[in-house]
Amino acid sequence: MLVTLIAKDKPGALATRKENREAHLAYLKATGVVEQAGPILDAEEQMVGSVIVLDVADMAAAQDWADNDPYAKAGLFDSAELLHWNRVIGK
Repeated sequence: MLVTLIAKDKPGALATRKENREAHLAYLKATGVVEQAGPILDAEEQMVGSVIVLDVADMAAAQDWADNDPYAKAGLFDSAELLHWNRVIGK
């Protein structure tokens, strides 16, 4: 099942994002369930959130993945939403 995580950073949290970015990227690669991922950018091209597409067994697995993301553990996100996603175009 494909699940999209849409997370928005707390205001002024760019330093927290940068401090945890390496661990976050390693987590994305190591877990083997990330189909696509990238930051959300503001008008100044600064990272202010994340969009991640997961290929997991169910929503519980998606929630577990999201809870263990180093960004989430660092308290980066102001909001995070998991949505069941139906891919229509793309691989």
